Amino acid sequence: QVQLVESGGQLVQAGGSLRLSCVASGRTFSSYAMGWFLQAPGKLREFVAGVNWSGNIRDYTDSVKGRLTIYRDNAKNTVYLQMNSLKPEDTAVYYCAARRARELVIKSTLGEYNYWGQGTQVTVSS
Repeated sequence: QVQLVESGGQLVQAGGSLRLSCVASGRTFSSYAMGWFLQAPGKLREFVAGVNWSGNIRDYTDSVKGRLTIYRDNAKNTVYLQMNSLKPEDTAVYYCAARRARELVIKSTLGEYNYWGQGTQVTVSS
């Protein structure tokens, strides 16, 4: 069982930056691929970024490439999402997710992930 706790969401102006963090419980964090998803009001949850167990393979949805960076620190059981050049359309609840897998591909569908955090709200004002 893995418990995930996100933090770092807040109100920020367009063009600003945020760093989201997700801390995982347990001693097997390095066995998990990690992902960030977002859910905007009235919309389905969707993939934002993912990183494999070692941190050397990453993938992003097209709309965030060049602005958001996912990375992890296995010694701290933490995955991060650095968000730069934020836009109002980035406003959403951001969820961290874990998938128990050591693989060389990043999964982008919700059903591929086994554990979820409670989410953290990011609001970008124009």
